[in-house]
Amino acid sequence: MTATGEEMHALVERLYPLCRSITGDGVRATLEIVGEYLPLQVHEVPTGTQVLDWTVPQEWNIRDAYIADPTGHRVVDFAASSLHVLGYSVPVSATMPLSELRGHLHTLPDHPTWVPYRTSYYKPEWGFCLAQETLDALPDGAYEVRIDSTLEDGHLTYAEHVIPGQVPDEVIVSCHVCHPSLANDNLAGIAVATFLARALAETTPYYTYRFVYAPGTIGAITWLARNAERIDQVKHGLVLACAGDRGQLTYKQSRRGDAEIDRVLRHVLTATERPHRIAEFTPYGYDERQYCSPGFDLGVGSLTRTPYAGYPEYHTSADNPDFVSPEAMADTLAVCREAFAVLDRNRRYVNLSPYGEPQLGRRGLYDALGGRSDTQQAQMAMLWVLNLSDGEHGLLDVAERSGLPFDTVAAAADALHGAGLIKA
Repeated sequence: MTATGEEMHALVERLYPLCRSITGDGVRATLEIVGEYLPLQVHEVPTGTQVLDWTVPQEWNIRDAYIADPTGHRVVDFAASSLHVLGYSVPVSATMPLSELRGHLHTLPDHPTWVPYRTSYYKPEWGFCLAQETLDALPDGAYEVRIDSTLEDGHLTYAEHVIPGQVPDEVIVSCHVCHPSLANDNLAGIAVATFLARALAETTPYYTYRFVYAPGTIGAITWLARNAERIDQVKHGLVLACAGDRGQLTYKQSRRGDAEIDRVLRHVLTATERPHRIAEFTPYGYDERQYCSPGFDLGVGSLTRTPYAGYPEYHTSADNPDFVSPEAMADTLAVCREAFAVLDRNRRYVNLSPYGEPQLGRRGLYDALGGRSDTQQAQMAMLWVLNLSDGEHGLLDVAERSGLPFDTVAAAADALHGAGLIKA
């Protein structure tokens, strides 16, 4: 495993115990830890704020919760796992028979040792999640039930990290920070996004890269509402989720289907011969559906390994740090870096000597290739770049049409530009 893979896995393990939701101190604690890796601008949006067709909800926080059996033993304990409480549960303090309590309990009968993840964000409710085998072992009797939570006016919290580019046009990278103890969905996405930002900060990117850490759905909607006036600056985007399981990579295309980010990911995944799947856009899934809603229709796709709900461990206690691998996260990170390297260099050029083939030898361009193992490829790349540099085709078009590696095409463009034969 790579050192970076190990570092990302360590971040997942550190974030795993925190109780996150769409609002609350768990989100803030998560962003505080991420802030140790890269500077973040944290935004607090008050309860009641209108964001597109939604309203920022009340803030939820929880201190403790448990179910104690007739002997006083805690048979379900929030302190053991944040998954044990129905997300956004209203406070409760009561004693009731097991027959009444059962209506508030959630299990997975098909996986009797796993604890499910359940929420009730927009309907006042309370409940507990537990293993089916735990429920089966409960005797009849009076149970003490306590959820020490608050649901009151507060804020929705999200954060951004911006890497300035040579141009103000933006690429957004978005991940959700609302899930509690779930390692693949989406702590692995948070880890990959964080280390991707660190890697990009060591370069001088062409585009400006904006990383958005926000609660799922309501967080992305809030970000869009607060950035609607400058949304035209967003030229490309990628949503990261389920980034650490051992399945093959899956790229879900944008609503457009032919956005530049779609073409770039298809090219990179195919050219590197990684096992992968290209999925068509659907208006369900992660926050790509918000960025791709028809009013915005941004060129934003989604990169996962196994997609949401595509593995049995999804939204259960089995999605723990052992379920994600450093190697898988390192591979997801590598694909992101390769894709953005292509996106950043995909320029359109104009041939300044378009009438007939310019003489490359007298400009020293052939001599500059001496000793290269791919001399013939590099020569062909120059000819392809010259032929398609009409202001309409980018370097990705050249690579796709010629069948040549993008890096070879980009190097040829650099050489031709240096010789004064093409201009951007």
